[in-house]
Amino acid sequence: MPELPEVETIRRQLEPELVGRRIESVQIKDERLTRPEPAQVVERACAGRRIESVERRGKYLMLKLERGKWLLLHLRMSGNILLHPLGPKVRYLRAVIRLEGGDTVLFTDQRRFGTAVAIDDDDLDEYLSLRAGVEPLSEALTAERIGEIAAGRRAPLKSFLLMQSGIAGIGNIYADEALHRAELHPLSPAGSMKPEHWERLREGIVAALNEGLSNGGASIDDYRDTSGGEGSMQDEFLVHTREGLPCPRCGTEIRRIVVGGRSTYYCPGCQRRLRRRARRRRAAARSRR
Repeated sequence: MPELPEVETIRRQLEPELVGRRIESVQIKDERLTRPEPAQVVERACAGRRIESVERRGKYLMLKLERGKWLLLHLRMSGNILLHPLGPKVRYLRAVIRLEGGDTVLFTDQRRFGTAVAIDDDDLDEYLSLRAGVEPLSEALTAERIGEIAAGRRAPLKSFLLMQSGIAGIGNIYADEALHRAELHPLSPAGSMKPEHWERLREGIVAALNEGLSNGGASIDDYRDTSGGEGSMQDEFLVHTREGLPCPRCGTEIRRIVVGGRSTYYCPGCQRRLRRRARRRRAAARSRR
């Protein structure tokens, strides 16, 4: 699944090509892309509007259109955005955006989980607040903020990082890489972290995502950039998909486990498993008064 570095790579490639261009038409070729909204509603909402900016929130790619409209695209498991591809045949084509001047933007998606939503400016914050939490590469992600989000949570850290309403944009790949950098075990309860762990996790998240950005994302499955090219982050993984290989930090053999249904890679030698904090019992607290 494309995560923050992959979506941000696409955003950076699209921005100089799309800003200021007018959308002549949108053709939805698979109505699953816009459900529950009818495809025609999304097509009409975007046609004829100029693109004012290309933005991102978490894993959402966002086209800001003139007259208070947004087109939000989510690539989900296997979506890709291709910019005016040269070949006449494109597999798994789900939508075509035709631009003023003749160029096209194509949405392809083999597994058909991707989404396209046209939304009014007044409704944008409410829509995203339920789906995308704090931006991890912004100043809003502080150690204290991580502690606030994690407080009282029993979910393992791996699952905690995948929760988009908490910290947005992190998926299976960068959760593994961030936890390894932070020297935290993926099964540690999120609420068991102390302030020093919050800071290590913040640093690990930022470092892992920036590494992904500098390498154009990871192409281990379906992800491609807007020209159809592959990223190279898969060549820089510290633990993800490296089961049986030595940890680059301590040399211990990397293991694979399943956490919340997701393959998870970690080093048992240097990723410390934290214990759940014991809760104070009210009766015991009253007896000490």
